[in-house]
Amino acid sequence: MGQHETESAENAGGARDVEVAAPPADAAEPTPPRPGRAASRAVLALACTAQFMVVLDVSVVNVALPSIRSALGFDPDTLPWVVNAYALALACFLLLGGRLADLCGRRRVLVWGLALFGGASLVGGLATTPGTLIAARVGQGLGAAILAPVSLTLLTTTFPEGPDRTRALATWTAVGVAGGTAGNLVGGVLTQSLSWRWVLLVNVPIGVVALALTTRLPRDRERPRGRRLDVPGAVLATAGLAALSHGITQTRTRGWTDPVTVTALAVGIFALLAFVVVESWFARAPLVPPRLARVRAIAVGNLATALAGACLNPMWYFLTLLMQGELHYGPLWTGLGFLPHTVVAVVAGARLTPWAMARVDSRNLVALGALVAAAGFLWQSRTASSDGYLAGILGPAVVISVGSGLLNTPLTAAVTSGADPSDAGVVAGLMNTSKQVGGALGLAVLVAVAGSTGPDTPESAVDHGRAFLVIAGTLVAVAAISLALPRTRVTRRESGTTPAGKG
Repeated sequence: MGQHETESAENAGGARDVEVAAPPADAAEPTPPRPGRAASRAVLALACTAQFMVVLDVSVVNVALPSIRSALGFDPDTLPWVVNAYALALACFLLLGGRLADLCGRRRVLVWGLALFGGASLVGGLATTPGTLIAARVGQGLGAAILAPVSLTLLTTTFPEGPDRTRALATWTAVGVAGGTAGNLVGGVLTQSLSWRWVLLVNVPIGVVALALTTRLPRDRERPRGRRLDVPGAVLATAGLAALSHGITQTRTRGWTDPVTVTALAVGIFALLAFVVVESWFARAPLVPPRLARVRAIAVGNLATALAGACLNPMWYFLTLLMQGELHYGPLWTGLGFLPHTVVAVVAGARLTPWAMARVDSRNLVALGALVAAAGFLWQSRTASSDGYLAGILGPAVVISVGSGLLNTPLTAAVTSGADPSDAGVVAGLMNTSKQVGGALGLAVLVAVAGSTGPDTPESAVDHGRAFLVIAGTLVAVAAISLALPRTRVTRRESGTTPAGKG
């Protein structure tokens, strides 16, 4: 096909870059035949729909929380669990969800995830008690933990490395960004025009359409015999991530030295260390094969992903506080204020990034995107209450969104290019886990840095500028780390030429 991709080869002397034209002959899973155009479009539509639902539901309930509290009688201590139950379940089960796609077949697991997510959304939308709604949000999180990695795995196993995969990943990334930034706006519109219940019920018709589209996918091939789920590894990973995520969440209200926080963090770290020992020495079919840690694209890429998640996920929290607390915008205007972030990030991610990836080494593009985003956050850190929307929000939004658009797709491509097809699901789950845990830890650290240590902290005590400065510094670190990624070179199939550059 005339396509070449540079990937990392590991040996005793360290990592080096080599150019290969095809997967290794001894790959654990044969390369699937390339699907037709119609099937490829169905895969892309399904993957983007699943990703949009997953990301949308992280924030779509935020604006509806006051209505939910009044309707179901939540007390102040349990209301945050409407948000936390989803986020914790999603973070804890991503590794397991990704491995299930490798073991049970991507089409089959996609159907399970859509059915679970849609069914839990229906139960939550019809809930009449706080317990039912929280249980439904856990169910949504479990479904999302399946959908997030399998949607990415579908793309990386359907589209060959090169321009086709680049465009698919760029579209998938842009849709995810749109879902994240649209959550508050969609939640506000649905709550105000219909009911809070529709922030959950809206997933039902979307899920039904997505389930109908799964019939367009090729059937799963028979999986190799003898491959089974690593139950001890799954239990340790899930327990460790659950305890760690819970401990990080508690730091916002209890602080870092509270016994509950310290215990949860200690249990999480101990369980994850035990997970590493079990996977390295005792598991016959590890949930996360230890050899993946020796693949430079995966190891370095996940570190960069975690740090980027620690910056780009928490920014919505601080931007919301900035617009409502410092600039005195109402909820609707705050939601509308996020539209430039959505539009610019989608355009940069879906249009500019594929063009740039055909001409610039991916690791250099990740570094450039991180530095551009850092410049945007540096600008954002200087926003004052006297600034208008153009200087205080729109200007930084354009710079931040262009940078994040250039950063996300080549980083995703770099991480997934290091995966054997038989490990595509677990690599996708690992990357999503890095992003979610990085975002949770980043928010906890930034909240402490900004001076917001509890729900009763006055808005005037929150130093948004300090938080944005720390984000900018962290993104500079992401730029430096990204230079350790393997070099890549993507063929421009349309022109029949390969961009100049060292491989």
